[in-house]
Amino acid sequence: MPKKNTIIHLSEAEENFLTGRVMVEAHPMFSGLLAHANVIAGKSTGVTPPKGLAIVLVDGSIVCDVKKRAEPDVWARVLAHCLLHLGFGHFDILKRQGENEKLIEELNDEVENFLNSICFGTPLTYLGRGTAGDHVPDMSLDTFGRSWWRTSTNYTSVLASGLSGAIRQAINTAAGVEARDKRGRRIEKTDAQEVKEWFISNYPLLGSVAAGFDLVEDPLVCQRLGISVAAVSCQLGEIYINPAAGLDKRELRFVMAHEFLHAALRHDIRHEWRDAYLWNVACDYVINLWLTEMGIGERPTDVLYDIDLKGMSAEEVYDRIVRDRRSLRHMEKIATLAGRGRPDIIPGDPNFWERSEGIDLDAFYKRALSEGLDYHNEQGRGFLPAGLVEEIRALSHPAIPWDVELARWFEEQFLPLEKKRSYARLSRRQSSTPDIPRPSWVLRPEDVDGRTFGVVLDTSGSMDRHLLASALGAIASYSAARDVPAARVIFCDADAYDQGYMSPDDIAGTVRVRGRGGTVLQPGIDCLHRSEDFPEDAPILVITDGYCENRLIFHGREHAFLIPQGRVLPFPPKGSVFRVRNQ
Repeated sequence: MPKKNTIIHLSEAEENFLTGRVMVEAHPMFSGLLAHANVIAGKSTGVTPPKGLAIVLVDGSIVCDVKKRAEPDVWARVLAHCLLHLGFGHFDILKRQGENEKLIEELNDEVENFLNSICFGTPLTYLGRGTAGDHVPDMSLDTFGRSWWRTSTNYTSVLASGLSGAIRQAINTAAGVEARDKRGRRIEKTDAQEVKEWFISNYPLLGSVAAGFDLVEDPLVCQRLGISVAAVSCQLGEIYINPAAGLDKRELRFVMAHEFLHAALRHDIRHEWRDAYLWNVACDYVINLWLTEMGIGERPTDVLYDIDLKGMSAEEVYDRIVRDRRSLRHMEKIATLAGRGRPDIIPGDPNFWERSEGIDLDAFYKRALSEGLDYHNEQGRGFLPAGLVEEIRALSHPAIPWDVELARWFEEQFLPLEKKRSYARLSRRQSSTPDIPRPSWVLRPEDVDGRTFGVVLDTSGSMDRHLLASALGAIASYSAARDVPAARVIFCDADAYDQGYMSPDDIAGTVRVRGRGGTVLQPGIDCLHRSEDFPEDAPILVITDGYCENRLIFHGREHAFLIPQGRVLPFPPKGSVFRVRNQ
C-alpha cells in the first residue's frame, strides 16, 4: 500500500477506462444498472478474456481487463454492452437454452443494434460478436467470489427505470429545461457539484457513494435546518452545503468526503443506546483524523480535530467523552459541521431501515463502500488508515448478539470437563444383551468441586424486570451447559445480601427486584473476595443497570458486566461488557 502523500500515476489505458466508466455513469439509462452491477477492473481475476476487454457474469459482475489499450468511447460502449445483457434479461434466456456460442452471438447482435440506435460509444471491430473477443462468449453463468447475491437484482426493472429517466432528460433538453436532480431541483455547475464529479471520476473509494447523493446548496434550506457548513441525510440521499460558509474547492473535498463517510459507515444507526449528538461528535473526530491522514482536500480550521485521539475508534472516543468531557481539549467550543449543539447527521424515521426501501439503501451504502475499497486497493489509489479499512470490512459482518458474547465468556472461564465411565449408576441396557450391565458417563466430584463463579446482582428498583429475566435465563442455561453446579450470589441495592450458593435454575426463579433505591456494588464484591469458601480464581459477573458508584475494585479477579442496552457504566470497565437487548 502506498505511503502517505504518495502520488499514484495511472497508465493511459487505466485513465481511458475510468473516463469511459464516468460516461456510462452519467447516462441516465445506464447509471442505475451500473450502480447495481459489480465492475471489477483487473487482470488477475482468472475470468478476464484473453483477447477481449470484458466479460459479464450471471451474478452481475463485469470483469474488465484495464491493461488493454482502448479509447474512452470504446470502454463506454463495452460497459454499456455488458449492462444491457443484464437489463435485457439475457441470462434468463441462457439458463433456459444452455450456454452456446450461436445463442450468445444472437444476443450480442440484439444489444449492438440497440446501442447503434441510440448512438452510444464507439464499437470495436468485433463488438458485434461481443466484448470478450472474436468468437469468444462474453456471457458466463459463473459467479465472482462473494458477489453471488446480485442474482436477486431485477435488472430488467432497473433498465426500465433508466429508460424513463433518459426519456425525461431528452424531453427536457429539447424543451430547453435545465437539468434537475431526483427531487426536481435544478442542478447548477457549482464548485460543490464539480467536487462531487471529482469523487465519481477520480476517487474510487467514495465514487459510488457520491453518485448516490444529491447536492442541496440552497441557503434558505440550510437556514431552516440550522446548518452552518454542511450536513447529510442518509435516508433522503442528500448532502447539504451552505454557500454562506465560503468553502473553497479543497475544503469542499474534505467536507463532502466527511459527509460521505458518515453515510457509508452507517453512523446514523450505529449509535444504538448512545446519545446521538455525542456519538456524532465522536465520529467527527475519527473521520477528520482519517481524512487528514489520507490527504483529501484541506481541513477547515474550525472542524473537530485532536491528534491525541489518533488510532481510537468512534466507540472509544464516545466512551472518553461521556466519562469526562473535560478530557478532550476545547470541549466548551465543540461543534459539528452543522453547528454547535446540532448533529451534521440529520435524523430521520427510526423505522425507515426496517422497511424494504431502507434495507435496499442500507445494502447500497455497504456495497458501494466495500467495492470502492477493493477497487481503491487494486488500483493503488492512495493511503488508507487501518481503522477505516477495518470499519469498512466490518460492515459486511452483523453484530454479535449479547447472549452469544456471554456464552463465549463462559467458555473462556470454564473449560469442558472430561467424563468418566462409572458403574455407580448404570446406563440403559441394550435390548440385544439385557443381562449385561453397562456403565454410564459421569463427572468426577473432584473435577466439579470449586467450579463456580460469583454473581453480584443489582436488585434496585431501577432494574428492568424483563431484561433481568433474560439475563438470568441466559446465565442459567450457560452454567448448565458448562457443568457449573452452583454460583455464589450477592444481592445488592443500598446494602449487600449474601444468598450463599444457588443453582443456576434457582437464581433465575427466585430473584425479586426489591426496589429499595440506589445501588452500592463494592460491598458485594468485597464479600465474595473475603469469603473463605469462594475460590480465589473464580470469576465475578456483575449484573447492574449502571446506576452505581464511580469506581469498583475487583482485587485482581476476572470479571464482566451485564447491563441493559442504552446504559453506560460510570467508569472505564476493564472487564467485558455485555449489553442485554430486550427481546
